[in-house]
This record gives sequence, C-alpha cells and structure tokens, in this order.
Amino acid sequence: MHLFFSTPIWASKIPDYEKINEEMLSYIINLRKNDPDGVSKSNFKGWHSKDFYTKDEQPKNFIEAIKNNINIAINDMGWDLNKQSAKIKSLWAIINEKDAWNQKHHHSNSDLSAAYYVSAHEKCGDIVFYDPRPAPVHNHPISKSANNLNATVNSIKPEPGMLVLFPSYLEHSVNPNLSNKKRIVISFNISLEKNN
Repeated sequence: MHLFFSTPIWASKIPDYEKINEEMLSYIINLRKNDPDGVSKSNFKGWHSKDFYTKDEQPKNFIEAIKNNINIAINDMGWDLNKQSAKIKSLWAIINEKDAWNQKHHHSNSDLSAAYYVSAHEKCGDIVFYDPRPAPVHNHPISKSANNLNATVNSIKPEPGMLVLFPSYLEHSVNPNLSNKKRIVISFNISLEKNN
C-alpha cells in the first residue's frame, strides 16, 4: 500500500513550555485588557486578538521556543531553505471561555498554520480537521470502524505546551469549550518566500 496525497499534521510539546506559557498568558491577558473587543474572524463568543507586535519581548521568546518544532515540519516537507525563507506572517491569540467555539475555516495565503496551547483543560474544545479531498467526502462507504484511511474528520485534544502544525489549506474548527476554564491558544501562519 502507498499513502499518496497524505495530509500531515504535526503535534508536539515544546520543551520547558511552562515558562513560555506563563509569559504569554500575561501578555495575552494584557492585550485583552487593552482591547476587549478584539476582532471577529472564525470565533463565536470567544475573544480574538489583533496580530501581535512581533518585536515585543514575549512574542520574540515564544517564536524562539518553537523554532525547532517548525524546522522539523519544514524538513519533513522537503522544503528548500537555501532558496527560500520561512517567515511568520501573522501571530494572534484566541481566548475561548465556556461555550465559545470556532467555525470551520482555513488560512489562505500561507503555507503552514499552527495552534499552540497556552491554557488547555479537559473538555475545553478539540481542534477538528476535515478531509481536504472532495471525492471521499461526497461518497463514503460504510466502515466497520474509523481509521486513518476512511475517516473524513479527525481531531486533536489540546494540552498545555502542545504545538499543532498543519498545511494552511486544511479546513479546521474548534469544538465548544464545555469547561469553566479559559482555553487560550496562539495561532500563526508561516509563508515560504523566495530569497532574492
């Protein structure tokens, strides 16, 4: 069996994530305090920040902490970093309190997208991914049980310090937060830009 046209999703923990999470939690709470309305994108009942100012110390430390994990994904894809550079184009936070969720969407004009969990708890809302191929979605034979070959929807349960990377074209959503604690995620997009 050959697995042609597979869609990769990378999920890994950041080393020493507790320090980064503490720093970013304070940064994000302060952003929300200064901009309680935020912006409206895929979020329902949740708060979505404007893009971070990446020259601030906390986002710079965060980007430094996740670089190795990003490089693993780029290496797995076989993308040539001698001829192009990976750039984080936008970086923002979402706070989902109880019953908040995010509708199905994708991130256009970028190559990789990510969700990093600053705060995640039991029943806070899995990130859900949808099969990007139209044919299996429109014609779906009955299976004995779901597996990686026949499922058209898969999800990942968030954990503090977990970074989830995926192709930007991949549609995803976030289930409602059924807990009484905040689900706080940092999302960002990466573009590969040709060197001059």
